[in-house]
Amino acid sequence: MADEPLVLGIETSCDETGVGIVRGTTLLADAIASSVDEHARFGGVVPEVASRAHLEAMVPTIERALKQAGVSARDLDGISVTAGPGLAGALLVGVSAAKAYAYALGKPLYGVNHLASHICVDQLEHGALPEPTMALLVSGGHSSLLLSSDITSDVRPMGATIDDAAGEAFDKIARVLHLGFPGGPVIDRYAKEGDPNAIAFPRGLTGPRDPAYDFSFSGLKTAVARWIEAKRNAGEDVPVRDVSASFQEAVVDVLTRKAVRACKDEGVDHLMIGGGVAANSRLRALAQERCERAGITLRVPRPGLCTDNGAMVAALGAEMVARNRAPSDWDLSADSSLPVTDPHVPGESHAHAHAPSHSHDHVHVHETSKDNLYS
Repeated sequence: MADEPLVLGIETSCDETGVGIVRGTTLLADAIASSVDEHARFGGVVPEVASRAHLEAMVPTIERALKQAGVSARDLDGISVTAGPGLAGALLVGVSAAKAYAYALGKPLYGVNHLASHICVDQLEHGALPEPTMALLVSGGHSSLLLSSDITSDVRPMGATIDDAAGEAFDKIARVLHLGFPGGPVIDRYAKEGDPNAIAFPRGLTGPRDPAYDFSFSGLKTAVARWIEAKRNAGEDVPVRDVSASFQEAVVDVLTRKAVRACKDEGVDHLMIGGGVAANSRLRALAQERCERAGITLRVPRPGLCTDNGAMVAALGAEMVARNRAPSDWDLSADSSLPVTDPHVPGESHAHAHAPSHSHDHVHVHETSKDNLYS
C-alpha cells in the first residue's frame, strides 16, 4: 500500500470546496466546506458568492484533510485539481490553490476533468473500474451517458442533456412547490409518501425518432409547472407528495431506460451511476431493478461520494500518477467548458519534471518557499 501514489485532490467547480486525499484506491480523507446555505436565499448558486466562499474555505479545508489523513503535505506524490467544466471563477480559485501548493512542495500538478472524476470515484468504494464501463452522470449541471475504456485517456460521450439537466429540473420544480433549495433531497423525501403513478407526466426524447441517448427535461419541467399552476388557479390544493413522486418517476424512468439501452447496444456489462442526483433513492432502486433484469452489474458510490467532493479528484489524480500520465504545465488554467473527452490536461513542455526549472533563481525561490511553508 505504501508504494501506491498519495495524492491530494481539490474540487471547486460549483459551491462545494472539496479536498480529498487518497493512497491508490484507498480514501484517507474527504473534507468538504459547503456554501449551499449562502445560495439558498437566491434559489440557486450565485457564481460570485461561490468563488468568495472557496477563497475563505480553501486553506482550512486542505489543513483539515491533511490532519484527517494523518499525512504531511511533503509526503504527497502529486496534487490534482478540477480544471473544468464548472463555474469559471470557482474553478480559478481551486486551480490557483493547487498550483501554489504544487509549486511550493515541488510536486507534479494534474488538472483533471470534473466528469471523469465522478466516474473514477467509484474505485474508492468498489475497486478498479472494469474496462469498458458505461457511466450515467446526473447532477445539477450535467446529465450524461459516457463510455470509458481508460478513465485517464479515453472517455467517449454517448449522450447528454440538450437543455435542463436532471438536477436543474429538481431544483426548479422544488421552487414551484415552495420546497426550498436544493430541490433533489426534499423532492426525494416527499416522493416516498406519494404515488408515482398519480399523474402522467411526459417522458422527454423517448419517441422512436428521438436521439437514443440524449436527455431533455425542459418539457417535463414545464408540464409539471403548468399542472401545479392549473390546480392553484382552480383554488384546489396541490398534492405535493404525488406531484413529487410522479415528477421524480418521470426523470428516473428516462435516465435508467436510456442507460440500460446504451449498455445493451454497446455490449457493456457494467453501469456506473454518479453525480449528485445519484444520491436519489428511487434512481438507485429503479436502476438496480432494470440492471438485474438485463444482466448488468450496477455500481453506485455511497451518496457522500456522488455529490461534488475532493476525493473524486484525488482518485483520478492517483490514477494519473499510477499510469505515469504527463503532469500539467504550470500555466494550467481553468476551462469552464472542458470536454469530457479530455480526462486531464497534460503539459506540453514537460512530461516528468515535477517542479519549475525556468532558471536557477526560480529553483532557489521554490526551495526557499518549501522550507518556509512545510519545514
